Amino acid sequence: MIRYIWLAGLALLAAPAHAGIPSIPSVDAPELAALGPNGVGFRSVLLAHQNQPDVENGDPLGTEVRLVDRNLRVDIWYPATVKNGKKPIIYRGSLWAEPPFPPVSFSQKGMAVADASAVGGKHPLVIISHGYSNNPAMMTWLTENLASKGYVVAAINHNDPNPYIASPSTRAAPNFNRPRDIVFVAGELRNVLGNLIDPDNVALIGYSQGGYGVLTAGGASLDPAGPNMDLVAGGWLKTFARGRAQADAIALKGVRAVVALAPAGGAPYSAWGAEGLAALTAPLLLIHGDNDATVDYKTGALAVFGGAVNSDRTLLTYKQAGHSIALNPAPPEMRKTLWDIDWFEDPIWRQDRINAINLHFITAFLAVHLRKDDSKAAYLHMAVEDSDEGQWNAPAGTAWGAYSPGGEGVTLWKGFQRRHARGMTLQHQAAAK
Repeated sequence: MIRYIWLAGLALLAAPAHAGIPSIPSVDAPELAALGPNGVGFRSVLLAHQNQPDVENGDPLGTEVRLVDRNLRVDIWYPATVKNGKKPIIYRGSLWAEPPFPPVSFSQKGMAVADASAVGGKHPLVIISHGYSNNPAMMTWLTENLASKGYVVAAINHNDPNPYIASPSTRAAPNFNRPRDIVFVAGELRNVLGNLIDPDNVALIGYSQGGYGVLTAGGASLDPAGPNMDLVAGGWLKTFARGRAQADAIALKGVRAVVALAPAGGAPYSAWGAEGLAALTAPLLLIHGDNDATVDYKTGALAVFGGAVNSDRTLLTYKQAGHSIALNPAPPEMRKTLWDIDWFEDPIWRQDRINAINLHFITAFLAVHLRKDDSKAAYLHMAVEDSDEGQWNAPAGTAWGAYSPGGEGVTLWKGFQRRHARGMTLQHQAAAK
């Protein structure tokens, strides 16, 4: 039996008004980054995945791994009616500090209102998997924004072990837990959310380790010779490798779209191999910086883009950007050391700028594949691959902040403002026939 309880307003405090809220893009954001028409509600649910192997604390050389209940908090944002005077929430989280210092706690302003009344029903469901040792409080730029556009967004707290003191076996444990957490949570949300969601209209979004998780849960089969097979305690990862009886148990059936930002797990020591990537059939949006020192670009998103031949796939690349392309701007508590701020922000790109561009493309991608809104496809197919080469001779009198309309004679990326489509490439490949 699965246990779950609602945790209304968990660890939340009343927030001041809307200044500095990551989900509200700035004036230079591309067109589709803007908030949608809905207010945003917030709830948390605690799920217990019972009798799961405790691979974090098992012996990789032994066969016995104890079974425990794996407790997962899932934060949920949804379209809502927000009454005047209701104060939005403040999210709280913590991150591992530079060793040997203790974790650093932080707070983040939000626009969502705890337990606000939901509006509508049968909304598309978006499940989000954060990076290694991150938490959902770091990705509210995305979660709140998508909820305002009519999606129900569920972000899993994966409770990763401390990577700086963990053994190689413990450090490898998320390679087992991530896809299992995603598949389990997706199944339980059918019961928890009921008619609020359409359980057959689901997208997965993951960052870094979460990118590995959503690619695997989205259909990329695990290579039995993959690099983590011998590291995960008790041989449990091998149980779900390609060709094994339980291989399908870590794949979520019917996923409509997958978004992977700076995804871990790629070549040359690929978690999937060529056969595993070819098993992906869901439409795929990959986002990565080409100067990522944590997850190498060429063997990360670029390799996935080249290998997922049976997926209709798009790759957005930020020139000179590193790994920090999917988190909120650093809150004040995380600006006291370079280690702390580097969790959140790229050394070159403005973080709110990256987030706005991500929102623009993710919004278009989800609209096409979850809402069947073919009009948004034009925002994903560009006349020029390199954004620096885009041109738009706008007619006299065109407002300075007008968005490029795309179309004949216009190569400035559709939905971007003049001088503000720089430093990116966008590639597309149709699925093999």
